[in-house]
Amino acid sequence: MTTSILGRRYASALYALAEQAGSVDKIGQDLKEFANSWQSSRELRAAFENPSVGVQSRRDILRELAATSGMDPLARDTLLLVSDRGRLGFVADIASAYEEHAEARSGRVRAEVVTATELPEAYFQELQKTLERVTGKKVSVSRRVDASLLGGVVTRVGDQVFDGSLRHQLDELKHELSR
Repeated sequence: MTTSILGRRYASALYALAEQAGSVDKIGQDLKEFANSWQSSRELRAAFENPSVGVQSRRDILRELAATSGMDPLARDTLLLVSDRGRLGFVADIASAYEEHAEARSGRVRAEVVTATELPEAYFQELQKTLERVTGKKVSVSRRVDASLLGGVVTRVGDQVFDGSLRHQLDELKHELSR
């Protein structure tokens, strides 16, 4: 999954603070839960995107959500800062970049696998073993189906993309024929 530069910057700073506080996992979970709430709640997004809702009201909403969910104070304060700067729309990027940072520091890496159709579990288990052998790290595989690929698989591990999709192969053939 690609994340914005802004998301990576906030995540990197928060990770450094979380590491010092010894709460890397808790903060990661809090961010993930808030990002999921942000994505699923139209009312929450509307409250923060509506210019008639004041800064103090937004801060009160965030504090209440943090208290209700038992959020780590460091995660809460980061979300307050992000909100004050009008950037809560990037919370999913921040959560994703934070998770990537935590995985990299612990010797794990995430692989995003996009397929044209659902594939059997055995395929993903074998792919995970192969990626672990190639990267030398523990790999967690996230899956997504995208029918526009027509066939094949696209795998992204960090900045590396392995595109074995039929769509990509057809595009390359088209390019070769047009030369």
